[in-house]
Amino acid sequence: MATQGGTLSDGQKRVLATFLSGRPLGSITDGDASAMSNRCAGESFEAVDGPMWSGWGREATNSRFQPDPGLTADQVPRLTLRWAFGFPNAASAYSQPLVAGGRVFVWSDATFVYSLDAASGCVHWSYRASAGVRTAPSIGPLTADGAGGVTRFAVYFGDIEANVYALDAETGELLWTRRADLHRFARITGAPALHAGRLYVPVASLEESVGGLPEYECCTFRGSVVAYAAGDGRELWKTYTIAAPSQPTRITSIGTKLYGPSGGAVWSAPTIDVNRGLLYVTTGDAYSAPADEATDAVMAIELASGHVVWVRQLTPNDIWLVGCRGVRQPGDSETCPEEMGPDADFGSSASLETFPDGRSLVIAQQKSALVWALDPDREGEVVWQHRIGSGGPVQWGHASDGQVGYFAAPDARFVDDLGGVFALRLGTGERVWRAAPACEAGSQDCSRTHLAAVTAIPGAVFSGSADGILRAYAPVDGRVLWAYDTARSFDTVNGVLAKGGSFGWPGPTVAGGMVFVNSGYSAIGGNGAGKVLLAFGPE
Repeated sequence: MATQGGTLSDGQKRVLATFLSGRPLGSITDGDASAMSNRCAGESFEAVDGPMWSGWGREATNSRFQPDPGLTADQVPRLTLRWAFGFPNAASAYSQPLVAGGRVFVWSDATFVYSLDAASGCVHWSYRASAGVRTAPSIGPLTADGAGGVTRFAVYFGDIEANVYALDAETGELLWTRRADLHRFARITGAPALHAGRLYVPVASLEESVGGLPEYECCTFRGSVVAYAAGDGRELWKTYTIAAPSQPTRITSIGTKLYGPSGGAVWSAPTIDVNRGLLYVTTGDAYSAPADEATDAVMAIELASGHVVWVRQLTPNDIWLVGCRGVRQPGDSETCPEEMGPDADFGSSASLETFPDGRSLVIAQQKSALVWALDPDREGEVVWQHRIGSGGPVQWGHASDGQVGYFAAPDARFVDDLGGVFALRLGTGERVWRAAPACEAGSQDCSRTHLAAVTAIPGAVFSGSADGILRAYAPVDGRVLWAYDTARSFDTVNGVLAKGGSFGWPGPTVAGGMVFVNSGYSAIGGNGAGKVLLAFGPE
């Protein structure tokens, strides 16, 4: 809101900040671990050789499938809440938890990063980032001793001001930080992908939120991926989704200079293809004309060099800005496109699926509710597509077990054929089943809108909806095995008054017989904001 608040006095800004955040000035320090009553005993961080969920999709191919959950399908219906952790002074629970070494690493929009005990929720340490954090963290070895044993581990993440961090996993000490992009609206929402000593960081922006303002010189941001050496943060390469920088295109009647092309934000975690030496990213829409071919696309980039190998655009001419109408009318801002696109971003990561016959497919779900299967050996040629609804707010990620993919539908309307969770056969796109709550039209307490990422284990598929209900479905037919309403207040282990709310970005992480999930995503409707981490285990 920097542009909108530019004319306010300091006093007005303080009043507005207090009103919007719901917390008094200076209260941010309440989030420090030193202010919490449930501090852990001084336990050291054990080597990462036990139950784990690291990064966005658990592994490099972003399947979001946990093959060894420590939890059987028979135990899923008996899941109960073990503990809840409230985020102090937070407005929304954005991040997806990382589980490793008997700890849970997690954060909210209130800038604090926490290391918690996975069994009890006690606090080992906290670290205050420069801005709110919504990425899923990754963990990996940092140094090794002379005998080859790992001595230190680092936790990696990014914030909403495009800063990248590496922290010591045991102590929370800052090891290094870098700014991935200097554009004023740049941010990191997708999880950095850690692989073979390199950290691949996706960069997005909120420039499309201000691009429609008459005085704003729209638009100059280009999405990118930045590769860093994980050990010391050296930048190895940076590749923009739109190859050429934005150039002046015209001047409006009030003297606002306009630029293009722009956009192509990378909102989600990159997917690593070890065998082909590639990473795949999905991109967002264009902000200004001309719409580059790398917008609303899937891209393949060389891991070693950052060279773009192929681009497959799946929706052309999708130019979209907040506050602009479908077709520009007299009196509208001249920064708006003459004709708006459908806003069909790719918000979710692709997954790489390899079948027993050696064939591979890149699977990606678009905001339009289209699921695509692309051939990585034929420059992303479309193999099949399947529509699972009419589209709507962005959907953040699917899960797959190698044969069947599980996709959440972001539809916000109460229509029989819209919304819910869909199972598709990965090789052909054939629908296996659809499961959706039986909501009455106009109901405020029930929603078929599923935006949060899906997670799968052998015998269960977990998906949360906009009304705050987390469900586990049977993979064979979509039967509901277990459901839990998180849109309520919780007694927390750290004594913070906290409630759950909508599910809208992070998915559950499963490891060591436990299910961890953040509840409360303020960017959507449903039951709205919340600020609580929930830990479930079987009775």
